[in-house]
Amino acid sequence: MSTASAAPAGGTGAAGTAGAAGAKAAAERRLREDMHDLVSLSEAVHGEPELCFEERRAAARVAEMLESAGFAVERGVCGLDTALRAEVGSGPLTVALCAEYDALPGIGHACGHNLIAASAVGAGMALASVAGSIGVRVLVVGTPAEEGGGGKILLLERGGFHGAHAAMMVHPWPVDRLAAACLAVDHLAVRYSGRSAHASAAPWEGVNAADALVVAQVAIGLLRQHLHPGDQVHGIVTHGGDAPNVVPGAAAGSFMVRAPELQSLSRVRKAVERCFEAGALATGATLQVEELSPTYSHMLSDGPLLEAWRRNAEALGRSYELDDSGEPPPTLSTDMANVSLAIPSIHPLIGIDARGAVNHQPAFTAACVGESAAKALYDGALAMAWTVIDAATDTALRTRLLAGGPAPLPG
Repeated sequence: MSTASAAPAGGTGAAGTAGAAGAKAAAERRLREDMHDLVSLSEAVHGEPELCFEERRAAARVAEMLESAGFAVERGVCGLDTALRAEVGSGPLTVALCAEYDALPGIGHACGHNLIAASAVGAGMALASVAGSIGVRVLVVGTPAEEGGGGKILLLERGGFHGAHAAMMVHPWPVDRLAAACLAVDHLAVRYSGRSAHASAAPWEGVNAADALVVAQVAIGLLRQHLHPGDQVHGIVTHGGDAPNVVPGAAAGSFMVRAPELQSLSRVRKAVERCFEAGALATGATLQVEELSPTYSHMLSDGPLLEAWRRNAEALGRSYELDDSGEPPPTLSTDMANVSLAIPSIHPLIGIDARGAVNHQPAFTAACVGESAAKALYDGALAMAWTVIDAATDTALRTRLLAGGPAPLPG
């Protein structure tokens, strides 16, 4: 856990600086008091991983902890059973802290959403102690189904972020980075319908749906030579037949199509859909393509908010040498990106000791609990809380956020 004892100054003018420093010190004291419970929350969510839109235990734990801290909690918001909104404080400036808590199939919390949830709760509880004095309304938004379900997009469309002037979250990663290159993405389910037949006695009577999927995969492999830099396509076979002596009458796959921006995503998707159509044309199977979630957009990180985050994270011992050296940012996709196009937002990456593992590996799952994970939870929660305090006490930043004007990073 960080042992920082002096909060970095924030605000403009002597009064603003003094007020920010006092609020940051109070927030830190509160977070220290809550750390045992926050680590327990993180470990409980980690120990019982739940997939997208099924995060009932995780959402309940988050809601109960926030209720115990004096938040007014609304569960099942926006027609999503596992979404929630928790509110505390009052004032003209409203900041949303996003708590993700869904896991990945087969490997559990290999993206550290247990830490994301606990960090958001911790930041919210730390801010609850000072929200009134700095004129901030704090929202902790429980956002289900980031791993392919687009929970934040649905919440955004249905009013779950209504009233927020800024939004933020922190995401575990093998190293500290200010931001990722968030690619726009479509999640697609592909199904081919053919006709079953005896694979030895009368294979000519069959229409091989699995062959259609193979043709599509080969076509996508050949397409990759012609993709623009930053474009990506990857997928898996979710059903390829039932028995080796039966011509498969049905086959299915799940695919992700990514591009640097929404505008280019449409171009890539059309090319990939032609590959799917080639499988149907070659075999005579029938093709069906289904959207598995709303489209994830590219992300625009808010420059001044991210600068404030950096100052606060560095005060806690975090380092951004890779960003300063020009190392390309890692690529990923997140539904937080859609929020960023509507509300000034940040999504920094906070490092944990993953011992060489990367996100979406079993070893990263193991790294999302333990001493290094607890330190990331603490640093992430406190740096977010301090950044909110800066937003509330820095006159220029506060004025711009209240006016609704985004200030994305160049490029």
